[in-house]
Amino acid sequence: MFIAKEIQTAAYLFASILFILSLGGLSSQESAKRGVFYGIIGMIVAIIATVLGQGVAGHVYIISAIAVASVIGLLLARKVEMTSMPQLVAILHSFVGLAAVLVGFGSYLDPKSHELTGAAHSIHLVEVFVGIFIGAITFTGSIIAWGKLDGKVPSKPWAFKGLQTMNLVLLAACTVLGVLFCNAEGTGGMLFLLIMTAIASFIGVVLVMAIGGGDMPVVVSMLNSYSGWAASAAGFMLGNDLLIVTGALVGSSGAILSMHMCHAMNRSFFSVIFANGSGNGSGGEKKAIEGEVTALNHEEVAALLKEAKSVVIVPGYGMAVAKAQYPIYDMVQTLRKEGKNVRFAIHPVAGRLPGHMNVLLAEANVPYDIVLEMDEINDDMPDTDVVMVIGANDVVNPSAQDDPASSIYGMPVIEAWKAEKVIIMKRSMSAGYSGEDNPLFYKPNSEMLYGDAKASVEKLMSFLKA
Repeated sequence: MFIAKEIQTAAYLFASILFILSLGGLSSQESAKRGVFYGIIGMIVAIIATVLGQGVAGHVYIISAIAVASVIGLLLARKVEMTSMPQLVAILHSFVGLAAVLVGFGSYLDPKSHELTGAAHSIHLVEVFVGIFIGAITFTGSIIAWGKLDGKVPSKPWAFKGLQTMNLVLLAACTVLGVLFCNAEGTGGMLFLLIMTAIASFIGVVLVMAIGGGDMPVVVSMLNSYSGWAASAAGFMLGNDLLIVTGALVGSSGAILSMHMCHAMNRSFFSVIFANGSGNGSGGEKKAIEGEVTALNHEEVAALLKEAKSVVIVPGYGMAVAKAQYPIYDMVQTLRKEGKNVRFAIHPVAGRLPGHMNVLLAEANVPYDIVLEMDEINDDMPDTDVVMVIGANDVVNPSAQDDPASSIYGMPVIEAWKAEKVIIMKRSMSAGYSGEDNPLFYKPNSEMLYGDAKASVEKLMSFLKA
């Protein structure tokens, strides 16, 4: 059973509209579920329209592959913890890159592609070369990002003298190979294509290895953009209009998100994506940390919360690891019933993924109206009685404002230290993902509450209820 070309085109148009509505829905927490629903329906329509299109053969194999992949995806979605979601997203981006590479080689080896002549043949060769180039960078870069997020690859940026010169030389080599490839007869350009694929794969490794842990949320977002452009390139090679449109939507939205995140971190967009130094530090001598670390027990912290009139909670990756969002919201409800003003402060790059903390809090059914962005909450910090920093580090680090030698200098942060009292809940005094020590721990109005975040909050609840 096949559908007419006109019906397929109409289905593609309908799917494109749904994808646009999906992206629009993801712009806010209230409409996010609706946006995801639009995306699912759009993808179902796109797959059906493609499989039933004219000239498509091997339906048994296609449907079998879709069924197997769907089962694997369902199992992964149910098995992967929310803390591992950034790693999953990164590795899924690598699949898109690998698919673009395979489609490129398959398209080049297809005898029909060599029947093209003149400008059409040259354009197709450029599509193949560019598609494989972007796909190879996305494939290896995403694998390195997965390794960094999962702790299998050190988060410290890989830098050495001449790094950028090497990248420029590799890019120039790929350009030369592209010219040779487009001028080769028949399949004689395969050697040039293979060499370029190897170089592009190495570039993907270098670009992500040279980016520090503090910028990894931007990297994940940028790899999402790369995967979109790789998909769009595959669409050109296959002559599939929907794949072109969908890839362009993903690529452009990922790039825009990355720009917004770089702005939130006071980072140069191009310096991050081209690995021109992850940090803004001057490289001089860092400021000595003054003060003494002091700690409170759970009963003393509970007493502070009982006395406070306004409380701000700053969640971080440690909250995700401990799965503490559920007891935290129970604590918030208890405090709000007593008439206290309790809110959450979210930094744009908290966690390992854009919107990571928002997703965790939404999972615990935290009302959207008490979840505020950094810019909305910073002005209220001087009037806040207690700030609870739960598993966050770099996003509340004062060095970002007062230590030019710090690698995160210039990054806007949540100014927790301006509150009357700061309670930092951590397992230990370890540094944040950027590797920077946090002077907040040593300030006279800051106290540590050591232990697992979930267990600590549950213990606080026992005292609050008592």
